[in-house]
Amino acid sequence: MSTTQSTVISMRLPAASGKRLKRMANRHGWTPSDASARLVEEGLRRSEFAFIDFRDSPVGRQAYIQGSSLAVWEIMLLVHSYKKDLQTVAKHLRWPEAKVQAAVNYAEAFSSEINEALAENEASNFATLKRMLPQAVEFITGKAAKH
Repeated sequence: MSTTQSTVISMRLPAASGKRLKRMANRHGWTPSDASARLVEEGLRRSEFAFIDFRDSPVGRQAYIQGSSLAVWEIMLLVHSYKKDLQTVAKHLRWPEAKVQAAVNYAEAFSSEINEALAENEASNFATLKRMLPQAVEFITGKAAKH
């Protein structure tokens, strides 16, 4: 969530909120100003896009669909694999089509963010995962092993 231009806006927070903001910033290695800007941007995106939420993940803050464990980029993997047939994706996920459309809307608006996550996923393989998680064991189904 980077921007090329910025605007300085001053705000007052209750002392307790300021302390919580500083703790969050420290946890992520951000400045309190960066944390404030990220939280405001996330709040704006939540208000502009239905079903969007933000969560910490192993790769940083990501857009997720509310009430699910799926990041927007993961839903877009399904959308691409089902050749953009949103009704079929919704059926696959057992979701209303509106939730899938919400992911598509967000992905279109923030395409560089989503494309970066998709590219990172594409570049990953079991060897990469094994370096991060030495205990990982590759599971291949009998059906996949025959091909």
